[in-house]
Amino acid sequence: MAPNPQLPGFLHTLAPYLKGWHAYLAVGGFVALEDFGVPVPGETILIAAAVYAGAQRLSIVAVVLIGILAAIVGDNIGFAIGHFGGRAFALRWGKYVFLTAERLDKAQGFFERHGGKVVTVARFIEGLRQANGIIAGLSDMPWLKFLAFNALGAVLWVGLWTTVGYTAGNHIDAIYHQVVHYELYAIVVAVLIAAALVLRHLFARRRASAN
Repeated sequence: MAPNPQLPGFLHTLAPYLKGWHAYLAVGGFVALEDFGVPVPGETILIAAAVYAGAQRLSIVAVVLIGILAAIVGDNIGFAIGHFGGRAFALRWGKYVFLTAERLDKAQGFFERHGGKVVTVARFIEGLRQANGIIAGLSDMPWLKFLAFNALGAVLWVGLWTTVGYTAGNHIDAIYHQVVHYELYAIVVAVLIAAALVLRHLFARRRASAN
């Protein structure tokens, strides 16, 4: 069998770290940790592993299954923290992962307004994804109900991002060459947008001072 072609750009430099059991361990560990509040790039690692699977470096089936299992386990750890530890413990532990009282109040209010279905969609909302299980535990939601909504959310979330990553991995050379080709234009546009925002802020301050 002919060896797989070299991946383009920075993806080639990451290849030693995203192959074999190292990649699967990273997917499982990072996704689980992120899902009970630890500030690690779980979603990013999941997508990167799916890209590598699309480039024939990993098994997409293994990435999907490990991602789903890790997402469910991580949120259930968060649920246990909220349910058994209570608000005081969640905040005392949460200060190490940037879970403040204000963030917890805001997320809990959102959870209480929308009910159990928010457990499913929470994975797609940055901030709420990390605190989802803890808030469900604090709200005394029945565990089996949480587990069902949580498992559905895990399947949808992992399914979406692995599909995106796998599809990109199948066309990685074409995508990379297009990115490189338009890189200068993207930088120029970004600089112009940043300059416009700065000028807008300065004009707003000047008008406020004049009034």
